[in-house]
Amino acid sequence: MISIVLVLAVSFVALLVMNAPVVVAIAVASLLAILANGSDPGYMVAQRMANGVDSFPLLAIPFFIISGFLMGRGGLARRLIDFAALLVGRLPGGLAYVNTLTCMLFGSISGSAVAAVSSIGGFMIPEMNRKGYKRDFNVALTVTAATTGLLIPPSNAMIVYSVTAGSVSIAALFMAGILPGILVGACIMLMASILCVRNGYGTAAAAPDGAAARVDAWHVCVQAVPSLLLVVLIIGGILSGLFTATEAAAVSVAYAFLLTVVFYREIPLRDVPGIFLQSALTTSVVMLLIGASSALAWIMTVANIPQTVSSALMGLSSNKYMILLIINLLLLAVGVFMDLTPALLIFAPILLPVVRELGISDVHFGIIMIANLCIGVSTPPAGTCLVVGCGVGRTTIANVTWKSLPFVLAMIVALMLITYLPFLSTWLPEMMKHTK
Repeated sequence: MISIVLVLAVSFVALLVMNAPVVVAIAVASLLAILANGSDPGYMVAQRMANGVDSFPLLAIPFFIISGFLMGRGGLARRLIDFAALLVGRLPGGLAYVNTLTCMLFGSISGSAVAAVSSIGGFMIPEMNRKGYKRDFNVALTVTAATTGLLIPPSNAMIVYSVTAGSVSIAALFMAGILPGILVGACIMLMASILCVRNGYGTAAAAPDGAAARVDAWHVCVQAVPSLLLVVLIIGGILSGLFTATEAAAVSVAYAFLLTVVFYREIPLRDVPGIFLQSALTTSVVMLLIGASSALAWIMTVANIPQTVSSALMGLSSNKYMILLIINLLLLAVGVFMDLTPALLIFAPILLPVVRELGISDVHFGIIMIANLCIGVSTPPAGTCLVVGCGVGRTTIANVTWKSLPFVLAMIVALMLITYLPFLSTWLPEMMKHTK
């Protein structure tokens, strides 16, 4: 078994160092490890990859991806920005709050942090630039705030974790992510407030009075409410038992299509095939990752890696809180070099035996993992949101990384609260009777 672990670790790290795509590194390392195990690598890898994607809940992922692309192209970002500005835009430093709140709203509806960065950043970063906020600050805020949509449902990351863990319902994870997602957004807003005051960004604007202001506010709400109802439709439908998470994803596509093509009329029918093609390409990448990671998970189980890691961590300390701290530090390091989806697929099977032995629920640990790996999405060198944000904001990764540090610190504070206050993740699922 030592030879299998050695082949797996060396080949995987070597391929990553050679800048091979993560999915290639996972698949080739699995193939070589299976060969070292004495099995037929071609047959076993193909079989495990096919079995890994042969899961009904995974059908939700392509539907949510299509829904997210429709929302991103359908004028949703502008309407949510207007709605957020109506709520918090008149506060000192208000554009920073508008940016964060809009990212939370858009991310929760589209389920994509990258889509939130490109859609919201395309509007908010230039606007904040014009109002005197520094460009690198604006990009850093957008990049970190966009990750809240990975915690606030619906979230593809939660679907991936649910399938990987095996015993966790998607509905329970959706419920568990609401309060932690809001907490992360609140911590980012608090840090933004401190930085705005320190740097003199933004001033309180006089609120308009009279009938014209009321009519304008009413118009903004009317335009935004149909978009916000998508979350209510999905979560409400799942909790009421009206449909499963996969069926809810299909409903979200139909709703997004009607909203963006028929109601808002932002997307012409001739553009819909292109959106479907783009969604299919994105889905293929995700499914390939899941399939390759399934082969990797199988060979790790054969090599007893999860049990070995569990014994090693339990041998370091018998204190549950110390082990959780070690796991968080490990995941923070992993998130720096690996994207969220492959990190979930690889490390969830390894770490779940550890936390189960500590008496931590799979639901709570899923939220811990996602909240932790969200930080890596916004940090170099593998942070996809950071790369997209710098492209949208026309600045460099080095400059934004420095400005992101306070917001990353705020996210780490939120992560510690999520880790050590389990009721933040478990209260809603328990109240709604979705505990598994």
